[in-house]
Amino acid sequence: MSAPPPILELRGAGQRYRLRRDKLFGPAPRLTVLEGIDFSVAPREAVGLVGESGAGKTTMTRLLTGLEAPAVGQMLFDGEDLAVAGPERRRAFRRSVQMVMQNPRSSLDPRMTVGRSLLEPLRALGVEGNHAARVHEVVGQVGLSPEVLGRFPHEFSGGQLQRIAIARALAPGPRVLIADEPVSALDVSIQAQVLNLLRELVAELGLALVLIAHDLAVVAYSTTRVYVIDAGRIVETGAPLDLFTRPRAEATRNLVGAVLTMEDGLAGHGLDGPGPGRGPAAPPFTERQMPEETHR
Repeated sequence: MSAPPPILELRGAGQRYRLRRDKLFGPAPRLTVLEGIDFSVAPREAVGLVGESGAGKTTMTRLLTGLEAPAVGQMLFDGEDLAVAGPERRRAFRRSVQMVMQNPRSSLDPRMTVGRSLLEPLRALGVEGNHAARVHEVVGQVGLSPEVLGRFPHEFSGGQLQRIAIARALAPGPRVLIADEPVSALDVSIQAQVLNLLRELVAELGLALVLIAHDLAVVAYSTTRVYVIDAGRIVETGAPLDLFTRPRAEATRNLVGAVLTMEDGLAGHGLDGPGPGRGPAAPPFTERQMPEETHR
């Protein structure tokens, strides 16, 4: 069986921003943030995007969500260039591509009940049908009961809020979810639950998932293909196991080398452990060095 065609695709995409003039006459300088980006994601596929801070992940996300148009190259939705798409096609794109933000507590209006927050995208995007029934449906899809609809965000834990944020993204019936660090603000014990939910949604609803994260373990667990971005360019792509165990690009090696493991910590090779440019490992804490509150 042949692989399905991409639903979202960047072809040779680049982005430049005009900077403030440093001279009275002459052209304004431009900053190139992205250059030569080729990226794609297909239905029922989970794709990861990793890179250090400042590598270009945020700008690339703005292109994928249609918040910005690329300065060069193409942004394709179902094979059609959005730059020449008509109004109906662009409305379909806005409904089809939804974001799950990093911090659900700040992305939900504290003055709105959960039910009202879930209704907002349906009304704003002009989604037809029974809105109340749709809200109940998506709440069930993320594993919550209908009683949450009458409550406010401050009444929920971080994990529950992220499920609510995912439900809001699902409400318009999207075909693509773009999750920007969706578990970095959650306790480790809750992260696996949210990641499992995203994997189930990809499999059961046929969604395409773009997962943006710093944590390589999160990306390896949740995706089947990974893009590594560095200084505005895609420097490596492939299966997570291949990339993270046999990295070829220097940027990928740096990301893998920055991962702290339990084994390194137990062996005294943690943040203060021996390594390039570091001194000898610090001695372990003793009871006398611990704050009094810890052993009262």
